[in-house]
Amino acid sequence: MLLSSYRLGNLTLPNRLVMAPMTRARAVDGKPTEATATYYAQRATAGLIVTEGVHPNAVGQAGPFMPGVHTDDQVAAWRVVTDAVHANGGRIFAQLMHGGRIGHVEVAGHQPVGPSAIAADAQVFTPTGMKPAPVPRALSAAEVADQVQAFGDAARKAVDAGFDGVELHGANGYLIQQFLSSSANERTDGYGGSISGRIRFAVEAVEAAVDAIGADRVGIRLSPGGEIQGIVEENVPALYGELLKALPDIAYVHVLATVDDEALMGLRKAWPTAFILNPGGQIGPVESTQEQGERWLANGADLISYGRAYIGNPDLVERFRLGLPLAGSDQETWFQTPNGYVDYPGYQH
Repeated sequence: MLLSSYRLGNLTLPNRLVMAPMTRARAVDGKPTEATATYYAQRATAGLIVTEGVHPNAVGQAGPFMPGVHTDDQVAAWRVVTDAVHANGGRIFAQLMHGGRIGHVEVAGHQPVGPSAIAADAQVFTPTGMKPAPVPRALSAAEVADQVQAFGDAARKAVDAGFDGVELHGANGYLIQQFLSSSANERTDGYGGSISGRIRFAVEAVEAAVDAIGADRVGIRLSPGGEIQGIVEENVPALYGELLKALPDIAYVHVLATVDDEALMGLRKAWPTAFILNPGGQIGPVESTQEQGERWLANGADLISYGRAYIGNPDLVERFRLGLPLAGSDQETWFQTPNGYVDYPGYQH
């Protein structure tokens, strides 16, 4: 099943492996580099690549050395990346990641923003090391609308940059999940309180992207009940059930295994289009296996995303096809270093 083809929106994927988005923190002045193009092109045999988180506007930058897609220079730099992936026969979506309260004045030059003025119980990356997450500035209602539109504007620029589509990052404690969360969102206006209020930002951000580039080019990533970066969510099955009902029929939802199998199956049954599952769930030491992927395809998932396995195995599809062992990766080189990026070889026969 993993190696069978799949029709996703307007794309035909040659297999059901998705390269999951992973922060690699190697951008220069907010732009991807030639090495970025090499990195993604090396992995173009994936059915679909989803990039590292890309900030949709300046205030959305979550950490240093992260790329954006909101200026003409950034669009031009990403065009080199998408051209390289397409030249190698691949398909690539940009993950639009607005950090919200996950950020720092040292990163973007201004105080981060969020649904409420509540700091995350977490450390954030800064140019001078890890620091406690600051208290964000609560967005006014008018500013919420501006952040919604930022996703639409960035989606349009991503397509201008040659991307096949975009994935909105609604997981792992960033802005979209902050609105979903009862611990980060204490608003009393139409964007907080009830489930319908807390899902509103996510729905409107997706709708903005759909209006910009079409539903078949848009996906969203979710981590139901995930507790990364100080997030607490209440009534998780109801919250995400209502969210899936309210979303337009976009190309896919991409769900991390942050809840039990029964809850995941409930979300699968509730969603009408493609369902991508990341079996790895919360960030941790265990990488997903080929066997987990096949099990979830048998249980109803359409595509399986793999993260860290793709760092050390640019030829992951071929290794799965031939039953070859996987290489590990050096955690010390996951971020920023010149090595540990494009220097992992294919399998040495």
